[in-house]
Amino acid sequence: MFIIAEVGQAHEGSLGLALSYIDALADTGVDAVKFQLHIAEAESSEFEPFRVKFSQQDKTRFDYWKRMEFTLAEWKKIKARCDQKGVEFLASAFSNAAVELLEELGVERYKIGSGEVSNFLLLERIAKTGKPVILSSGMSSFKELDRTVEFLRKRKVEFFILQCTTAYPTKPEDYGLNVISQLRQRYGVMVGYSDHSAKRETCIAATALGAEILEFHAVFDRRSFGPDATSSLEIDEIKSLVKAVRNIETSLEHPVDKSDNFRYKDLKDIFEKSLAVNKDLPAGHKLTFDDLEAKKPKGAGINASQFEKLIGKKIKNNMKQWEFLNEDFI
Repeated sequence: MFIIAEVGQAHEGSLGLALSYIDALADTGVDAVKFQLHIAEAESSEFEPFRVKFSQQDKTRFDYWKRMEFTLAEWKKIKARCDQKGVEFLASAFSNAAVELLEELGVERYKIGSGEVSNFLLLERIAKTGKPVILSSGMSSFKELDRTVEFLRKRKVEFFILQCTTAYPTKPEDYGLNVISQLRQRYGVMVGYSDHSAKRETCIAATALGAEILEFHAVFDRRSFGPDATSSLEIDEIKSLVKAVRNIETSLEHPVDKSDNFRYKDLKDIFEKSLAVNKDLPAGHKLTFDDLEAKKPKGAGINASQFEKLIGKKIKNNMKQWEFLNEDFI
């Protein structure tokens, strides 16, 4: 399982806050900490509308992206902190210029956001790097994904696909957990789940359904400022989620053979039961269902599973209440 915690824009343009997120997330056990690399002039314009009108300080969406930018020197510090903390630095690229910068940083792979799946200009530039790609399929139909997959396969790009619903926060009826298996069957690649529900159970369910990559937004506090805060998990939630996912992963890697229960032999002897009579009974009495009780341990009398063969049979001798029934008593 490859677990990605996305800082996204939660750093609010502050290098110090970005580094703090890396420190906190590294302690949760995630594999990668992801950012978004926006270069305003290369990807946006003053005409871009706000997805969510959350900001009073940014006149336009372009202004917001501009405020979120880091310099190359700052990105190098972010990458170095990830290396120092033992987590992979990962970033979504939204322009060819962003790819150039990420190449200078030496990223291992690329993340493609939902809005860029059909941006073949960007995908062409990334393909030239020869590095793997993680596609988030949130806004894409299967028809659109088919074209992108064909594009990447022609260029021999290794890729993975994440089921994603582009809704913030995502409601349970929109999770699309069923799509995980559909993506695997359709494309025959490693698949995963990109979550915006702000709930741990969503990623836990995705893991149980076979997701091999998980991605979710991270925030120190969901009451924070920013477009993704309400769709994010807080640090303590991420820590418990990672533990849960690792446990499920271990379980899935060790399938249980239900046809073999030899390991439970000693426990079965303790918990399974033998037949006894529940009242004093005279010799010659014909046993009825109402005469019987099942008591621990197994082996002290006839097995409780054999009660039917005793119904209507006579007992040879007087029996005391709670005495076990053995074959030689019948």
